[in-house]
Amino acid sequence: MISFPKPAVEQFFSSYNINNFTVSPDGKRVLFSTNLDGKVNIWAMDEPDTYPYLFGKKDEAVSFIKFDPKNRYVLTGYDNDGDENFQIYALSPKGGLPEPLITGKRDEKFFFSKTSRDGDKIYYGTSKGNENYLNTAVYDLENGESRLLHEGEDAPTYLVDISADETNSAYLQVLSNTYMLGFIKTSAGIDYITPDEGVAHTVSGMTFVKDDEVWFATNYGSEYTYLAKYNLTDKVFSKVMDFGKESVEGLQFDRHHNMLYIHTEQGVSDRLYYYDLNHDMSDEIKAPFDVIRQLSVTKDGTLYALGGSATEPFNIWKYNKEKWSALTKNHVPGVTSRDMVEPESIFYESFDGLEIEALLFRAKEENRNGYTIFWPHGGPQAAERKFYRAMFQMLLNRGYNIFCPNFRGSTGYGATFVTYVEQDWGEGPRLDNIEAIKWLFDNGISSPDTLFLVGGSYGGYMALLLHGRHPEYFKAVVDIFGVSNLFTFYNSVPDHWKPIMKRWIGDPEEDKERFEKDSPITYLDTMSRPMLVIQGARDPRVVKEESDQIVEKLRDAGRDVEYLVLDDEGHGFSKKANEIKVYETMLRFLESHQ
Repeated sequence: MISFPKPAVEQFFSSYNINNFTVSPDGKRVLFSTNLDGKVNIWAMDEPDTYPYLFGKKDEAVSFIKFDPKNRYVLTGYDNDGDENFQIYALSPKGGLPEPLITGKRDEKFFFSKTSRDGDKIYYGTSKGNENYLNTAVYDLENGESRLLHEGEDAPTYLVDISADETNSAYLQVLSNTYMLGFIKTSAGIDYITPDEGVAHTVSGMTFVKDDEVWFATNYGSEYTYLAKYNLTDKVFSKVMDFGKESVEGLQFDRHHNMLYIHTEQGVSDRLYYYDLNHDMSDEIKAPFDVIRQLSVTKDGTLYALGGSATEPFNIWKYNKEKWSALTKNHVPGVTSRDMVEPESIFYESFDGLEIEALLFRAKEENRNGYTIFWPHGGPQAAERKFYRAMFQMLLNRGYNIFCPNFRGSTGYGATFVTYVEQDWGEGPRLDNIEAIKWLFDNGISSPDTLFLVGGSYGGYMALLLHGRHPEYFKAVVDIFGVSNLFTFYNSVPDHWKPIMKRWIGDPEEDKERFEKDSPITYLDTMSRPMLVIQGARDPRVVKEESDQIVEKLRDAGRDVEYLVLDDEGHGFSKKANEIKVYETMLRFLESHQ
């Protein structure tokens, strides 16, 4: 008989990423950004034939895709090798090579907001002339000129929606990840849409359901984000509906049928609902996926979703006549969802009594190698959730268990929980992670001789900090573009992040002692375990110098440090070859230290 080896690393990464999508106004064509050919490009499918074909090629990350309402053009945003300086391009409705439309210098950013209902005007935000707070402008396709609409001040400000008659505009003002204000700009002035803008809360998803009424999500006066509305004529804010311990994460309005689609977040998974504005009624829509990345709706009322789960990569789904059908067939060749591992939800008590949820992936018994990977997630104001990570399933297939705690500061557990990490990056969250490790040891899942520490972004920072302060718990450490020094990180972030940094991590002068205590670079003397450091050379969030400085100092001290730099990547891996190289390197590193 023919025998086949275990799936290779390449098999898990031959599934492709779908990051965003759009549907043509008539619902006959779906465009989506994906690395199907090894680099990120825009692909298309025509219904009812859903065979994908290349639509727009630039080999760069895509921030959005938008059809012209009259199908005369397609808009999209591209950066350059992961630098996140996205600029706006146009594609022919037939596809082809993208043409620059709203662009500037290489270090300037252009954020797409909306098109007018007739598609003749394009609304966008830009760092041009206002790097810290951003400006909003409108581009007129008829004369090819841009006109300034709003100058951001006090905090980064983004245009979210425009009323149908284009007289009123809704803006989001970001003071921090937990303090976002919504306001409507009219010819008469500015109306904040929640009762007290001096109280920290969030607003998101602002949508004009009428020219004088905007619906949105907010946690004003609540632990969990609910559905609310503000009427410009009456100057009245009111709660429409809450969802218990679920927080509204996204809204999609079907203006042709007066229907609102809502997806909520609760811990590690999402739920989907509709709200019928015609009859003031709502109900849940059961979905065949655990996490929702994007929703879209066409003129005929057909709902589309980009959804996935821990054992199924993100796919585009269509919901019609109360039935879901998958339009894309993104999967791992030679590996079914039954061959993969579903996580268990684990709850443990932290050092101060706070309850923490974690995901535990147990490698299948026939594959287990006796080792566990401890994964603190990125963000930090994010969460590890039930979505597909090729890296996880590849490592599970190789026999590693994986443990992922949603420590304090994670989203999905209420407004207060998210704030616990603000101006406390290295104490409370670190101790939550230590209690998670103790839970693993107490339950016989792992030990200091069998535990690997791996993290990316904030998770990379936490991996470095845990390594420096608690090396006795780990066998070896992998840091993927992690912050090594809070002082240098504070000053190196993108300009439009700088206004929120004090609230997020503190002030390097006022909080000097804490910055020193919470900076991994303070603990070089005790970073004694073998380490692999991975960094994108063009990363604008955690710049290369963050990794350079810690690698250089550890090597000077004679430590075992392997360093992989990707010259054409930023804060992530958009190119399939780089992704495979990273995780093959990681796998070899882990195996060499068993």
